[in-house]
Amino acid sequence: MKITAKGRYAIHILYNLAVDTWEAPVSVKEIAAKSGISVKYTEQIISVLNKAGYVASVRGHRGGYRLTRPNEEYVIGDILRLTEGTLSPVECLANGENPCPKQGHCETILLWEKVDQAIRDVVDSVTIADLISWNCDK
Repeated sequence: MKITAKGRYAIHILYNLAVDTWEAPVSVKEIAAKSGISVKYTEQIISVLNKAGYVASVRGHRGGYRLTRPNEEYVIGDILRLTEGTLSPVECLANGENPCPKQGHCETILLWEKVDQAIRDVVDSVTIADLISWNCDK
């Protein structure tokens, strides 16, 4: 499993919105600059985050985006599933149904199930608040 730029950047965007105590909504241009992402790509990702309710848009001259919930409620696994779709390391585990012709007698399925569980154990136990805490401890 490889996390794409979209997934990584979504986490960067939410992290940067969370770590800075913005008193006003943040423009896409500011978000892009802070996250090191192009404005165009930031717009695409922020649109996905907005539709999912992770950020809220504020219209007007001083408009922009802001987080919609406490940092502890932004679970990395949820963000990655939103942007990546599945986090499963193999296709046969991706959607819950195993269409593999080797189903029932696959020599390696236990390995892939363990890898899948390990990934979920990590990403589902880490939040944006944890990332902030880890970076503050440096």
